[in-house]
Amino acid sequence: MRCHLNYPMKVVTSKKMGRVGVRDSTGWKTFQTAVRARRFFFGKAVAFLTCFLLTGFCGIAAAQPLSPRELVNQVVANELEANQNDHSLWMYRDADTGPAKSIVKLVVETPQGTVSKLIRLNGRPLTPQEQADDQARMEKVLNDPSEVARQRKNSAHDDQQSISLMKMLPNAFLWTYAGESHGEITLDFKPNPAFQPPTYASRIFAAMAGKAVVDAQQKRVKVLSGTLIQSVEFAWGLFGKMDKGGTFRIVRSQVAPGIWEITETHVHIQGHMLIFKSINQQDDEITSDYKRTPSSMTLRKAIDQLKSGEIAKELGIGPEK
Repeated sequence: MRCHLNYPMKVVTSKKMGRVGVRDSTGWKTFQTAVRARRFFFGKAVAFLTCFLLTGFCGIAAAQPLSPRELVNQVVANELEANQNDHSLWMYRDADTGPAKSIVKLVVETPQGTVSKLIRLNGRPLTPQEQADDQARMEKVLNDPSEVARQRKNSAHDDQQSISLMKMLPNAFLWTYAGESHGEITLDFKPNPAFQPPTYASRIFAAMAGKAVVDAQQKRVKVLSGTLIQSVEFAWGLFGKMDKGGTFRIVRSQVAPGIWEITETHVHIQGHMLIFKSINQQDDEITSDYKRTPSSMTLRKAIDQLKSGEIAKELGIGPEK
């Protein structure tokens, strides 16, 4: 919501366009959904009802119903436009749970870059040594120009890859209306056998089937979920294979009028690369308590306010959270 087959690799999500993918040191590896989640998505994909009519009139004639594919095209256009125009910055709580550990951190986005403070590790507060290590990490973001440059490079790369996959949505899948209720339209999607994926990432992306939920009024993606309905092999399995049955689910919430952020990411995939390198990614991430970053916020201020607890207070987050 962004292909080589080197390793190490892991599944990641990008907050900019709302997407899911597998990344190693050279880029994205498996699938990404372009759902515009911090602004995909991933991405980063929509839903509608067959009897839904496009609101508006041409003279006195009623508008014609949108086909599922036409609706997807409209949603993709809206997401790409929003991604282009939305430059808002946010601070929020981020809880990420995986097989090895779970972490909770506070994140602050600034014009100079993004910084975070770890507040809980594996369900407990940090020890004094862990706090010291985390503060040193925060200072590195400010004092090491290469760290900010790395952030910006990764963000730009992720956005471009998500945009590419987002543009594939209308053609990579066959879309059907599944229902409409409470201001939401749901679409089912499945692979389009006529679609020829141009990259390794798009091969896995295009082997998914699932559902998309769209806000009926704004025509923006709210939920995108899918399952890999067939295994995907690279070089007959010698270079890699993603196992059938892998799943992803992305949930987006409107944090301000017209601004949508990814608030839930769930990725569960298995496979292997280069015969012996196994992939077992089980990751669940939830973000919450969004507040807009003040325009005067710098990296220095963000670090100081994270250390002092001002950001936690602003977000209404106590030690128990």
